[in-house]
Amino acid sequence: MRKNGKFWYKESPYKYHLLLDESPLWALMLYNERMIPRGLEKRMRDWALFLGTGASMGIPVIGCDCSVCRSPSPFNKRMRSSLLLSLSQKQFLIDVGPDFRLQALKHAIHHLDGLLLTHSHFDHIAGLDDLRIFCFRSKRPIPCALSEETLREVKTRYHYLIPEEREERLSSNQFDFHVFSGKEGSTTFEGVDLNYFSYSQKGIQVSGLRVKDFAYVIDILEYDPSIFKHLEGVRILVISGMTWKRTNAHIGIYEVIDFVEKVRCEQAYLTHMAHEVEHELANGKLPRGIQVAYDGLKLHLW
Repeated sequence: MRKNGKFWYKESPYKYHLLLDESPLWALMLYNERMIPRGLEKRMRDWALFLGTGASMGIPVIGCDCSVCRSPSPFNKRMRSSLLLSLSQKQFLIDVGPDFRLQALKHAIHHLDGLLLTHSHFDHIAGLDDLRIFCFRSKRPIPCALSEETLREVKTRYHYLIPEEREERLSSNQFDFHVFSGKEGSTTFEGVDLNYFSYSQKGIQVSGLRVKDFAYVIDILEYDPSIFKHLEGVRILVISGMTWKRTNAHIGIYEVIDFVEKVRCEQAYLTHMAHEVEHELANGKLPRGIQVAYDGLKLHLW
């Protein structure tokens, strides 16, 4: 938080520490440091890195003069949502939005072992072209796991990625598509056991993803109660929380709280947030076990 022109971070609801360096970057580094105990990062085998936690317009929003868009706090600067997973010493990207190039440069992403697409909305696939460099360097297509519906949309919008002579095939010079069999199930993707399940957002099928006891549920609006069977035993849940109240395309954070209570996970992190959500204020309102993620947050998984 920022008070009297200085940056502080909160260790507990009653204990704040003044940062020695008042720059937002140092604030973010120190805040993130306390999420990972000293010495643990070197021993971390599997982790999740939030490349972006913003909704489709990002934050700050173009032309907006609200307090969140004008906030100097680094926790309120949000690129479009994307997550980098390190699993068994391999790197996987969940969704690739229009900010991916900047995210890759910021976090020194030099290679990818696979891409997981949740659905075909622009803010989740607009960075597909930026993945070409990984193909050029590795001299092989990027494995990409997705639903049949999402693949159809990718073929339509990015028709030049799949030459006509390969239209009926699942590979191109840039991508090797691994299509989910049905709306729910399990598969092995590039050596990693993966569970997937479906829900919808205004008629568009969205894939929820689970690896061991970590799950990623984004852009959720309509869902069947059976979704909770797929989330049984989940320890860490990442879920979208765009605004406090439901919109025509997303459930609200108040509903997310009820959703998380039914999952009974140890910790839930909100992502895909709009500028109605201020980082510190939201964390102060959320119940224990749920908190707002931020760009650059790195979680230890196993």
